[in-house]
Amino acid sequence: MTPIDLTDVTKYVETHIGGFHQKRIASLDGLSLIKVLKRKNPYLFKAKYLLTSEEIVRGLVDAHISSNEETVFGDWLEGLAIFINEKVYGGRKSGINGIDLEFDKEGKRFIVNSKSGPNWGNASQIAKMKSDFKTAAKTLRTGNSGLQVVAVNGCCYGRNNSPDQGDYFKYCGQDFWDFISGDTNLYTELIEPLGYKAKEKNDEFQESYAKMINKFTLQFSLEYCDDNGAINWKKLVQFNSSTSSH
Repeated sequence: MTPIDLTDVTKYVETHIGGFHQKRIASLDGLSLIKVLKRKNPYLFKAKYLLTSEEIVRGLVDAHISSNEETVFGDWLEGLAIFINEKVYGGRKSGINGIDLEFDKEGKRFIVNSKSGPNWGNASQIAKMKSDFKTAAKTLRTGNSGLQVVAVNGCCYGRNNSPDQGDYFKYCGQDFWDFISGDTNLYTELIEPLGYKAKEKNDEFQESYAKMINKFTLQFSLEYCDDNGAINWKKLVQFNSSTSSH
C-alpha cells in the first residue's frame, strides 16, 4: 500500500475535469425539443398549472440536465476512483463485464461495481449486479481455485449503515473512498480540487443553456400555442401520446 498524495489527485482533477464539463455542453447541443417532449408527461404540466412556453421548456430541459449530469459525473468519479486505487493498491479497470475496478488487498481480490449514489437501482438491476459478481468471481477463480474474491458495490456519496449485503458489501460515501484509498479523510479532501475552474466552466454551460431555452421556447410557441398565445394542450397531448403521432 502506498498512501495517496493529494497533490496527485489535484493534478488528475485539473487535467480531467474539463471532460465532464464538455460532456455537459455536448448533451445540450445534441438535444431536440421533439426528443424531450416525447419523454415527459404532458398531463403533469397541466396539473402543475404551467401557463407559458418557457415554463414548460425549462421543466423539460432541467429534467434532462439533472438526469444526464448524474450519469456523466458518476462515470467521471469512477475514473477518479480507479486512478486513486491504482496509486494506493495497484488497482486497475476491470475487463470483466459488470465490474469497474479490481484490486488486491489483505490477500483478497476485490471486485467493485461503482455507482454515483446509494439509491441507484430497482430489484432487477440489483439482481443483475449480483449475477455479474458471481460470474466475475467464477471467471477469476479459473486457474486459481483458492482465490478469495470479495464483491463490493461502491457508491461515491451517501450513507449505508448495513454494508454486509450477504452476497456483496455496499460501501457509500466516506466508507467507499476509505475502502479504495486507505484514507478515512479523503471524502472531504476531494471537494476542493473538484472546484477547479468551476465558475469559468459553468459560465460556458449557462451560455449554451440560455440559447437552448430561447430556441426551444420559440419552437414550442410556434408549434403548440394558439394565435392568442395560449397553450394548445390537446395538440401537445396528441403529439406525445396519439397512436397516429410520429
